[in-house]
Amino acid sequence: MKKHQTLRRLLRNKFFIIGFSLSVIVVILSIISPAIVVFDPEQPDLSNRLLEPDWFSKGWHGHILGTDGMGQDIFTRLLIGSRYSLIIAFSSVLLACLLGMIVGMLAGYYGGWADELLMRIGDVQLSIPVMIMAICIVAILGADVKNLIIVMVFTNWVQYARVIRSNVLIIKGQEFISASRVLGASDMWIMVRQIFPNVLNSVIILCSQQVGYTILLESSMSFLGLGVQPPTPSWGMMIADSRSYMQIAPWTVLAPGFALMVTALSFNFMGDGLRDALDPKMKA
Repeated sequence: MKKHQTLRRLLRNKFFIIGFSLSVIVVILSIISPAIVVFDPEQPDLSNRLLEPDWFSKGWHGHILGTDGMGQDIFTRLLIGSRYSLIIAFSSVLLACLLGMIVGMLAGYYGGWADELLMRIGDVQLSIPVMIMAICIVAILGADVKNLIIVMVFTNWVQYARVIRSNVLIIKGQEFISASRVLGASDMWIMVRQIFPNVLNSVIILCSQQVGYTILLESSMSFLGLGVQPPTPSWGMMIADSRSYMQIAPWTVLAPGFALMVTALSFNFMGDGLRDALDPKMKA
């Protein structure tokens, strides 16, 4: 019955429906993009620089959203760039969640010096601005996709650790946990079989909300030249490269900016809808 109630709350939540629908569209387009693009996303064509969008007047083989300063098709680069943004976002969110879950579970369950040490490390990290920390890490490791994922994981794991730790502190004091200890259950069994299912909703909510934020962070890093490197397309890099054409060719900036805004909002809307459905007490 609880699952049916959750599903009904999701289907009645307009923000979730909008966010989920847009997110599915973005993910599907990113998956099938290599099969549907016509132009080479990395090959310049200076003879076709700054062409205005022809939308679909010339069909699928036209420059639907125009071309950029290097003559590259913007629509093609948006589709291919979405693959890198989503791969980086999903990978970093999954790894950050896994690391934060392990740290938060251990800190909350065992408490004592382990809790103090792990949470103080997290407090120190939170005191440093995320962008400053990300720039420092990339400057040391170098700018590529693998290092960018490492940066995202390192800067985001604390959020998961703190949320999971607070939930574990509440759950471990309940009677069914005490009963399991009396019956001889091991700490690992209790954490995996009893505590983890009770913190899963919070993990799902936080992950869904962090995807949009991570996409924005990745685009910010690429905008600064510290993320995905050219000629590989990236939304942030597309915006940075087109700044000088804003007055004469505004579509070169508006297209990737709009795609970034819609994608980030869609995942945020979906995360808010999941929060309202899975944990109505957190509803604003």
